[in-house]
Amino acid sequence: MSALGDWVAIDLGRVEALATDQASLKAAAGLAKPGKWSGIGGSADGALIWGECAGSGANPYRVMADLRDLGNKCTCPSRKFPCKHVLALLWLNAEAVVAFPPGEIPAWVSDWLGRRRGGAPAGAAAAKPASDAPKDVRAAQLAEPEAPEDPKAGARREAAAAKRTEDTERAILDALDALEQWIGDQLRMGLAAFIDDATTRCRRIAARLVDGKAAALAGRIDELPARLLSQPTGERPRAAVVELGKLVLLARAFRASPRDAEIRRAVASSESRDTILASAETLRVAGRWEVLAEKVQTRRDGLVSQTTWLLNLGSEGPCFAMLLDYFPASAGKRTSVFTPGERFVGEVAFFPGSNPLRALLLQRATDGAEAGDWPEAAPDLAEALTAPLHAEPWALDIPVLLPPGRLAVDPAGQAWWQPADNTIALPLAEGMEGLIRGTELTRAAALWSGNRLAVLAAQTPWGRIGTDG
Repeated sequence: MSALGDWVAIDLGRVEALATDQASLKAAAGLAKPGKWSGIGGSADGALIWGECAGSGANPYRVMADLRDLGNKCTCPSRKFPCKHVLALLWLNAEAVVAFPPGEIPAWVSDWLGRRRGGAPAGAAAAKPASDAPKDVRAAQLAEPEAPEDPKAGARREAAAAKRTEDTERAILDALDALEQWIGDQLRMGLAAFIDDATTRCRRIAARLVDGKAAALAGRIDELPARLLSQPTGERPRAAVVELGKLVLLARAFRASPRDAEIRRAVASSESRDTILASAETLRVAGRWEVLAEKVQTRRDGLVSQTTWLLNLGSEGPCFAMLLDYFPASAGKRTSVFTPGERFVGEVAFFPGSNPLRALLLQRATDGAEAGDWPEAAPDLAEALTAPLHAEPWALDIPVLLPPGRLAVDPAGQAWWQPADNTIALPLAEGMEGLIRGTELTRAAALWSGNRLAVLAAQTPWGRIGTDG
């Protein structure tokens, strides 16, 4: 692993944000394998990384990146910037797939760095430190501050950035127009035909959304057929109406507030870790947490999503936190750093939103994470189930803490959760087997989709029960 300080750390969120489209990210995932690379290395301070990636020709592509500002260069002929090779190099670094041993900076990296800084021509001493100089001296020379920037150049760069943002929003809006027209076509042709051909139809509109820079929404639609097929046959038409309706609500919410971070995250891409940590408005919560469950899902785009649900055992901040990570399926199964049921003391930073949920784990320690009860469930269960969906009606699932109750199965085989006062019964997304069925549950943490519950974990008079295994 490269010797990086926090100031040059990069994660997959930043790699995803750099990608011009989902196709580039998928291609990068295929290249983020040790066998594709040679000559991997990094500068002594960890700020520069480089490597050579095997291509279709006889000579490998030379790839380099400066982690201080994510400047990068590749010798491939791609018109995309950054290209898939640069994304793959950053991916290798972010996930520590291979080591980036400190070493002498190659001449081709020094030449590029010199040109970037507008200094001496390629090969000049000012751009290329002497190869016989000590490593720390060479690193210091490369890290020398740049000359003051021309104010006009800064203004031009800001104008170009604003133009890119405007172009991106225009592309997204055009893609959303195509999405709404597509939804209308599905309703006009009939839900039965849509359900039977959902995979092919969803794949086509998802590709259109990727081209329109609405990558997050494209991924959601690509997974829509799987969600429909998980429903009982008789409920699939209703589920299709709900899914398509949520897409319309999300599209119109983006039109109304295209700069809203929460909405943009659901349509385009999420903010980088650095952006979240740099914002003065970021909600940070330090306290005791319990790992409720971990869900791993292989997506159709070749990525694996790893979702970890945390329960806040304190009284400050949101009740739940969701940690979300992605890695290429080609990398194989990763060992989790969490164990369902474990408790720790830590600090998390929440992504902005009306109901903060997705978060980044900043610190974690087991000391002081003594045993204790889960927090009390909301006194008004109906309000707890509906209020988040009123604020974010396009949400697929919301976490909820349930009061005392139990799970049971009716004569038709449908599993239900029922509170101790028997005032309501909520259907479960899938049947529960083992000790959890019929046992008195003093608390239960679950995901509510608007019509079904998926239990994550529960507390009983004799201990905790998980549903992971």
